Formats: sequence, C-alpha cells, structure tokens
Amino acid sequence: MLKLILGDNQAIFRAGIAKVLAVEEDMRIVAQAQTPEQMMMALDKFRASVLICSAAFPPKLDEVLQFAAKTGTRVLVIAENGDDPAKYLSLGAAGVAFRSVTGPSLLSCVRKVAKGETVCQDAHVAREIADNDMVGARVRDRLTPKELRIVALIVQGFKNKEIATQLGTTEQVIKNYLRNVYDKIGVSDRLELALFTIHHRILAEAAAATAAGNVQRV
Repeated sequence: MLKLILGDNQAIFRAGIAKVLAVEEDMRIVAQAQTPEQMMMALDKFRASVLICSAAFPPKLDEVLQFAAKTGTRVLVIAENGDDPAKYLSLGAAGVAFRSVTGPSLLSCVRKVAKGETVCQDAHVAREIADNDMVGARVRDRLTPKELRIVALIVQGFKNKEIATQLGTTEQVIKNYLRNVYDKIGVSDRLELALFTIHHRILAEAAAATAAGNVQRV
C-alpha cells in the first residue's frame, strides 16, 4: 500500500488529486496539508511513500526535499505549466508533473516515483498543450466578465454566500450564474468547474485577471 501526502494551498486542487487517487486500491492518502507547517509535520509523522507537492506551495522547497529524504519519502513536484522541470530535479525531486497533467498520467507518475524511478512529464508537450488550448480559449470567450469573476472565486475555495458578499448580491443570484456557467462549460458541480479551470491555463489566467479588476455588483 502506497501512503501518500498531498501538499497544496488550493483546497480544490487537493480535492481533485484526492478524487483521482482515492479509487486506487494500492494507494492511501494519509494526510492533506494546506500549510507548509502541516506538510512537514505529516512527513515526520507518517513516513509516507510519496509526497505530492505543488512547486510554489512551500517557501523553501529545497528544505522540504531534504527533510523528505530523511524520512524516506520521495517527492513528486507539481509544477506550473511552462516551468523548467530541471530545476526541481536538481534540488532532489524524484519527479515532476505539471498542473495540466491528466489523471492517468498522474497515477503513472506516482507509481514510478514510489518504485524509485525518476520521472518527468515532457515540458515541451505540457507547454504546447497549454499554449494551444483551444478548449480553454473557447470557454473563456463564452463567459462574461461577471461569470469569470465568480469562477475565480470558486477556484479560490469561496462558498456561494461568501461570493455573494464579495460581489454585493444575493446567494440566489450567484446560484443562477453558476448554473449558466455549468451549462456553458459542460460540468456538473463546483469541483469539476474548479478542476477544469485549473487544467486550462488560458481560462484560469482570464478569470484571475478579471477578479483582480474592480469588483462590480452583479
């Protein structure tokens, strides 16, 4: 049984990875860390087989990699699309995958890392997929600025009531907007929406840019 630790400050992304891994009979998630401190404590406590950690999550990734090595835990780094994986491998990561990684590819990476192999998702392919993301571009163009703002807040983990408060409207209005967004994208719930957005960098960047602008009432 492979014991796994997930480390990322995006609850939605952790949930998405957990959803992929939880159905595998040979894998068990023993901890999900939302802060670097929690992650270090989990490494010390559980002595896991593999730590799956986003590259930007800990402020000092090199220290995490060194500590993980002492506990016998190998680390699979989830890099941002377009990152150079060589820098993470040189620090001691056992593997590198990108945010755009598919479920089957992630499972393959985890198993190979656990076996002692060094794995690296093809950076050129990942970058090419991100740069030529026609699906993400079509969805981005289909959503209104108001809908993009709501998508950005969903990705950050806000609930409908919190989004309504931020945007100066009612929870029912947000629910109505979300139904429209689900229909336009072809997803059924907020987890699928968040994972779709994270997977498609063009859409994620557009949503973040819109959210960073002036918040208007919806």
